[in-house]
Amino acid sequence: MVWQAWTGLSLESCRVIPVGEGVRAESVALGVEAGTPWAVRYTVRCDNRWRTRQLSVESLHSDEAALTLLGDGAGRWTGTRGERLPLLDGCLDVDLTSTVLTNTLPIRRLELVPGRSEEITVVYVTVPGLTLSAARQRYHRLDGDGGRYRFEQVATGFSAEIAVDADGLVIEYPDIARRVWSR
Repeated sequence: MVWQAWTGLSLESCRVIPVGEGVRAESVALGVEAGTPWAVRYTVRCDNRWRTRQLSVESLHSDEAALTLLGDGAGRWTGTRGERLPLLDGCLDVDLTSTVLTNTLPIRRLELVPGRSEEITVVYVTVPGLTLSAARQRYHRLDGDGGRYRFEQVATGFSAEIAVDADGLVIEYPDIARRVWSR
């Protein structure tokens, strides 16, 4: 898939590949924010229940250290040097600010039926900067057959209605990004 920014300048090219007992997504995203270019290459690996097991992110425009996170599938995380990260306890998903792909992870994992919602805590990774925090989010499924979800950042009150295909992959995320190509 390829996504472009709704407005402004950013682009992402991503492949989602079934592997063994799960999936792997490989992507490159780049853009310009406040006059400064940024670019990252990342890989997300999920188990067969769409719980994030690994996130690797490398900045291509700065000397920031690459980031690798390993999740046990039950909400515990370790960092690049194998150190335990208690700040992220309880997170089953990751949200990388440069991409809409990471919305697919909880959409697939939660398997919400129309009319249902769930509040979750995610590992929130900012791009550029690769800073980590835990963030509360809510997904509400609006209709069936892929369809539409209302996404909310609990702390900020931000919300958007996201259109996804039957595989839970984002087609449109108003004011953020739209898919311009898929196979």
